[in-house]
Amino acid sequence: MPKQGTAKVAIIGAGHVGATTAFSLLFSGVVGEIVLVDINRSKAEGEAMDLSHAATLIRPVRIVAGEPADCRGADILIFTAGANQRPGETRLDLVHRNTKLVKETLPEVIRYCPDTVILMVTNPVDILTYVAWKVSGFPVSRVLGSGTVLDSARFRHLLSLRVGVDPRNIHAYVIGEHGDTEVPVFTLANIAGIWLEEFPLPQAKVDRDLFKSDVSHQVREAAYDIIQRKGYTSYGVALALTRISEAILRDERRVLTVSTVIEGLYDINYKVALSLPCIVGREGRIKVLPLPLAPGEKLAFQRSAETLREVIETLEI
Repeated sequence: MPKQGTAKVAIIGAGHVGATTAFSLLFSGVVGEIVLVDINRSKAEGEAMDLSHAATLIRPVRIVAGEPADCRGADILIFTAGANQRPGETRLDLVHRNTKLVKETLPEVIRYCPDTVILMVTNPVDILTYVAWKVSGFPVSRVLGSGTVLDSARFRHLLSLRVGVDPRNIHAYVIGEHGDTEVPVFTLANIAGIWLEEFPLPQAKVDRDLFKSDVSHQVREAAYDIIQRKGYTSYGVALALTRISEAILRDERRVLTVSTVIEGLYDINYKVALSLPCIVGREGRIKVLPLPLAPGEKLAFQRSAETLREVIETLEI
């Protein structure tokens, strides 16, 4: 495990998400070097210069624009490069464009850092996590996707607004696809050990089924709403990536809903990448933690997996 503040992180893609993630990592205290790689070298250089100036005001971090060879020895490879999601476009609409990019780019980078942990961000992240696993030849433990870490944070945020409790005191997960078939797990959500179903809501006579439906809709539509207004998302995903990176670099063994390749859970008898709570540490995914889902949630999770499998079967990998 690298010493505090000495880890090296390579970020492939210096767009909104890549640059914002680099900025967020400056404050983590675990990173000593960040390499930005982008097809637009000038853009990567500009971001590196700007970030380097900012770093002088906090703690020493070396930030450079580079090529694949400059990723040598990276502890984590964060892959954010790809076409952006346009207003009205689903994450799955991006699949063929971004699969081609991953197949062309990833092998060239990982030959310089064969011991890295790959952290996929580019959408559709679950499918591209699967593609990265196939293309890299890495064990499933060292290929993660950002998955539903941000979705789970959105879920807790929305619940906090409804119940009037700090989101840090709410335990609730979104599982499955990072997308339209994701599954907010209401039956296991709890506040200070009190199940959400039993927690008194501030509003009297609240229809709990309508409450769940409304929250679920807002969680699923959050990214679309942000993209409609500002054109892209960046801050939330950047902090989610920083949190995953910290868990890896500090070997925290923290439970996070990262996307990971599974088979055999919940009667899913094929390989597919999607999100479940996982223990995350220095080697990446240490263990998957299957949740005791209610029948309806299990069925929704299976549908999510099947949706992803149908898309994967159309790809040439």
